[in-house]
Amino acid sequence: MKRRTFLGSGAAAGAGLGAAALAAPALAQGAPEVTWRLASSYPKSLDTIYGGVELIARRVAEATDGRFRIRPYAAGEIVPPLQVLDAVQNNTVECGQSACYFYVGKDPAFAFDTALPFGLTTRQHLAWEIHGGGLDLVKDFLKGYNVTLIPAGNTGAQMGGWFRKEIHSVDDLKGLKMRIGGLAGQVMSRLGLVPQQIGGGDIYPALERGTIDAAEFVGPYDDEKLGFYKVAKYYYYPGWWEGAAQIPLLINLDAWNALPPAYRTVLEQACAEANTWMLAKYDALNAAALKRLVAGGAVLRPFPRAVMEACHEVAFQIYDEIAAQNPRFKTIYDSWKAFREEEYLWFRVAENSFESFVYSVQRRG
Repeated sequence: MKRRTFLGSGAAAGAGLGAAALAAPALAQGAPEVTWRLASSYPKSLDTIYGGVELIARRVAEATDGRFRIRPYAAGEIVPPLQVLDAVQNNTVECGQSACYFYVGKDPAFAFDTALPFGLTTRQHLAWEIHGGGLDLVKDFLKGYNVTLIPAGNTGAQMGGWFRKEIHSVDDLKGLKMRIGGLAGQVMSRLGLVPQQIGGGDIYPALERGTIDAAEFVGPYDDEKLGFYKVAKYYYYPGWWEGAAQIPLLINLDAWNALPPAYRTVLEQACAEANTWMLAKYDALNAAALKRLVAGGAVLRPFPRAVMEACHEVAFQIYDEIAAQNPRFKTIYDSWKAFREEEYLWFRVAENSFESFVYSVQRRG
């Protein structure tokens, strides 16, 4: 695909996720050659998440006639999967692909860009960021780490993960060691579970050895590739901690500021396309993967309502506690919470009523 084709029509594919179809930026004859390295938190085997940065790199090169190149590296090739933010902050690499909530140990406010338990759906999250001021708040927070970001992918609502034993009540969580990221780990720990932060490529061996008892990752398409059903057969839903999960492109702020304006536009448009592409691919492939997993022995189970209600109560207790002590968190939380209330009102009227009806009709056959 040539530069004009991509910028004239490819960007329009991402318009539904907040990107406008922009006119092609004029690349001067003397436009500089720029090469960036991109460190991902994900292995190459995850062709949807990691495939997103491959798409970005390809589009950027095509749109600049090869003058701006981004070289993606999978988890562990430059830095370990959970050190991508540090590598970007320190300019070890110019950019990285990682879920911001991996870094809540530095500050709980990192969770907002990815997802908060019992928070927003994918569309609601995007609406908050693009039209509710959320993205500006997140970027302002990230300036303290010499980092900025561009939304560059989303998994949609996730599954609740793989367990070696069935979960009947809150008591069944006590003592379990589970790979779980973000603030969800803090919620679960209040109920007796022991959260573990482990990169995607390391989850299977930890489950196989019994180092952990349960693990969540994304959903059927990725989970099938990682083979979790072979070592933990109970597959729970929903992943209440991730009604959406944004996967941004993290960019060193100095590198971003040094980038020619035309190259910034190209990169933003490439990320917008990747945002649409990733979500659409998961939505297209998860259903068939779920059927294969169940046929292969996975036992599908919903989380008991009592467990969900207990987790919901604890989650908002934690948010209020953090907000009372952390002004950075409170600034973003006040915006997020107010927007959530308005969005839930609207989605209950149209989206939820429509979906409830058509799904009930389908069940009746």
